[in-house]
Amino acid sequence: MEMQQFYYDNKIVKKFIYATILWGVVGMLVGLLLAFMFMFPNLTDGVSWLSFGRLRPLHTNAVIFAFVGNAIFAGVYYSSQRLLKARMFSDLLSKINFWGWQLIIVGAAITLPLGYTTSKEYAELEWPFDIAIALIWVVFGWNLIGTILKRRQRHLYVAIWFYLATFVTVAVLHIFNSLELPVSAMKSYSVYAGVQDALVQWWYGHNAVAFFLTTPFLGLMYYFVPKAANRPVYSYRLSIVHFWSLIFIYIWAGPHHLLYTALPDWAQNLGVTFSIMLLMPSWGGMINGLLTLRGAWDKVRTDPVLKFMVVAITGYGMATFEGPTLSLKNVNAIAHFTDWIIAHVHVGALAWNGFLTFGMIYWLVPRMFKTKLHSVPLANLHFWIGTLGIIMYALPMYVAGFTQASMWKQFNPDGTLVYGNFLETVTEIMPMYWMRAIGGTLFVVGMLILVYNIILTVKSGSAVEDELAEAPALKRVSKKRLAGEGWHTWIERKPIQLTILATITILIGGIIQIVPTIMVKSNIPTISSVQPYTPLELEGRDIYIREGCNTCHSQMIRPFRSEVERYGEYSKAGEFVYDHPFLWGSKRTGPDLHRIGGKYSDNWHLNHMYDPQSTSSGSIMPRYPWLISNELDKSLTKSKMEVMVTLGVPYSEEDIANAQENMLAQGTQIEKNLYADPDFAETYESDKANGGADFVEMRNREIVALIAYLQRLGTDIKVAQE
Repeated sequence: MEMQQFYYDNKIVKKFIYATILWGVVGMLVGLLLAFMFMFPNLTDGVSWLSFGRLRPLHTNAVIFAFVGNAIFAGVYYSSQRLLKARMFSDLLSKINFWGWQLIIVGAAITLPLGYTTSKEYAELEWPFDIAIALIWVVFGWNLIGTILKRRQRHLYVAIWFYLATFVTVAVLHIFNSLELPVSAMKSYSVYAGVQDALVQWWYGHNAVAFFLTTPFLGLMYYFVPKAANRPVYSYRLSIVHFWSLIFIYIWAGPHHLLYTALPDWAQNLGVTFSIMLLMPSWGGMINGLLTLRGAWDKVRTDPVLKFMVVAITGYGMATFEGPTLSLKNVNAIAHFTDWIIAHVHVGALAWNGFLTFGMIYWLVPRMFKTKLHSVPLANLHFWIGTLGIIMYALPMYVAGFTQASMWKQFNPDGTLVYGNFLETVTEIMPMYWMRAIGGTLFVVGMLILVYNIILTVKSGSAVEDELAEAPALKRVSKKRLAGEGWHTWIERKPIQLTILATITILIGGIIQIVPTIMVKSNIPTISSVQPYTPLELEGRDIYIREGCNTCHSQMIRPFRSEVERYGEYSKAGEFVYDHPFLWGSKRTGPDLHRIGGKYSDNWHLNHMYDPQSTSSGSIMPRYPWLISNELDKSLTKSKMEVMVTLGVPYSEEDIANAQENMLAQGTQIEKNLYADPDFAETYESDKANGGADFVEMRNREIVALIAYLQRLGTDIKVAQE
């Protein structure tokens, strides 16, 4: 048999490993800063680009797409070459993949703190970045599939199946969720509105977790765990069942993020059903991973790489047990909008993604640099500090979540809420936030230990950037199934058919859930009294989005007695038909705002934004002083309204033509309301005297637009009072 010599490309793997470590440190440090801002809300006082609402999407994007994303690319580029017995299809495509991804990350690090955001969870980047992400992702897929087609290994190993499913599904999710109409170079509106936008977003949001944070890491698990343990995968048959059932079921589960909301019941129930079913393939994968270590437990006790991997797989099992549990309606009624969800997410992120990445790095770097790990004891120290950090992070958040759920729902004998003031709950869980910050600090310290250990490991070795390998050429065989060849064995040597089947498998659930919601208008009943936002309210809504207010405040009152009593009439689907994008929120760090309109005076809102503690004693909301001083930019208002008309919002030509006059009139009325307060009038006159030539009339400031939006919320429907 003729052997062919070729070289593995280690340069690209090394670059992605370095990027993983760098962005991991950055993303985790931003997260740690955010954790401390719960105790010290004015830690970055007065600096708009360091405010909580702007940094939070930076943290999630940095950890998910920069840290985990680069780890995926590092692991896929290393393992694919060795599983396929071929160098990557194109060195140029590898370089474009690397540098393009890093440029997107840098762009995100610049634009998100500046307030350029779509507000959609895990998809906050604006439209130019969405296009760039799609292009770079296609480059990655092109390189992967090209390598598969020139492989020297006939059958595709299970890890490759997961990589292919990741590529096609992330592409589909990203493209459909990112459909938006640009207003300017850095502003766009989602083509979906309200309930439709919510469904598409959480179809994407849940499956970003599924197909970016899970399936590629399962592929990495199937490669690196057997390698590190020097053991074969426990069960080939289980891996087949695991793969196909997981990618089919996962795609249906998104609506469990929207239980008891205005989403139609049939969609909610589908999400619940498939979320419960999801437990079986998820645990099948966990069992396959853990039982691969059978006979290697003595090695686990001494090898930090295997320690990280065991805890990672266990964390995956815990998170994928908890996910279906949280999808049960009675459990979701308690957990949703609380810190329980924060605990759940971070068990997956810190243990599954973080620890598997750490184990992979500790295994890869010494082999790529032909040396030994600088310090095994330091790696073990990292493991124990990191594990303690996860425990100290997650457990307090579970306690905080249970506490919130309990306090929010308690009633007095006379039917009033026991804890009518939302801030009573916030005060009660502050010790939990302190413990969360300490746990996060420990996890970051562990990451810094890894940085030190890897730097010294690299220095002690010598990089082999083009690693020599050899394998026999792949001979042609019949395209048809051979005698005695199983169906799956046949499909494993047919990458195109495998990819097509995987694509069809993931599309079924998406089509059945999303198409009826978008195409059948009767699924989203309209309400005649609901009108489009005025130009000033539209601008105020964009400021609300820019500052990330939806990060801490929901706009979705569920039909529970406790919520209706606390916030007002529950939310109806027809109230959101002009909302591009939707702003239902995921967590209540602060109270729900859907019925906030008319509840407080204009002056209260101004004071609340300038100094939240002055209006709400004990509040952990930061100050937003720049909203009071910034002049409102009205230059894009006409363009925004025209784009909204294209999206189906019924603005007339007259509405658009008179937008500036209407904004001025509404702003002037709010200014008069503010002026009617003696304390405000005194402050305003002082401000005017000190402003000189640069003084901006209050009616033309950003705070007035934001007040206009807040005072509009929930006022389109009138509920008869008994």
